[in-house]
Amino acid sequence: MSTEASPVSGYRASFDLSTYLVTDSAQARAAGHDLVELIYEAVAGGVTIVQLREKDLPARAFLDLVLRVSTAVGLKVPVLVNDRVDVYLAAREMGARVAGVHVGQHDLPPSAVRALVGPDAIVGLSAATEDQLYEASVRSAGVDYVGIGALHPTTSKKDAPEQLGHARMAELIALSTLPSVAIGGIGPDDLPLLRAAGADGAAVVSAICGAADPRVAARALADAWAGESVGERV
Repeated sequence: MSTEASPVSGYRASFDLSTYLVTDSAQARAAGHDLVELIYEAVAGGVTIVQLREKDLPARAFLDLVLRVSTAVGLKVPVLVNDRVDVYLAAREMGARVAGVHVGQHDLPPSAVRALVGPDAIVGLSAATEDQLYEASVRSAGVDYVGIGALHPTTSKKDAPEQLGHARMAELIALSTLPSVAIGGIGPDDLPLLRAAGADGAAVVSAICGAADPRVAARALADAWAGESVGERV
């Protein structure tokens, strides 16, 4: 492994979960977008962190996507790789500006992920129950934040848990000792409620990947999180 300092090694110390994009290349294509261009426009509109989730891409194609995205936005926002720790490590070895990984309950244990990616990478974990939140919070797990969901029914993730609704989401957010980001069918109208419940951010897929204008969609989400009217922010 290269011994040079990573250009994104400082992201773990401070990262912004507020407007969190999870990618879906199929939705992007259906909406007429190249995924890398969509991500670039979404970051320009206010996305603060990007998770590349491409379940159906072969490893080589996924690695190529990670390299392209990290070149496009890796110095602007943290770029995380979903599930594929091997792809993250390969991209990092090749000098890509990748900040970390996000794993689910059926992927490698987060403690093993932390051992593989080292102390500087961001590690996120999906959670949907009290037990899962507790396990994530144990120091040895090495988790930096949790993704809690699904808030609403969603077709973006084939194995998404049952919808929680706002009341149950608020309960789980309150139980988490780690920064938390809500996910699952989220739109701008949900953001004030999530922020009031104590969430650190909201993760979206369709709201940006399926939008006619990703930059405008991202701006609407960022404005809603900030409590501003659409277009109010300069």
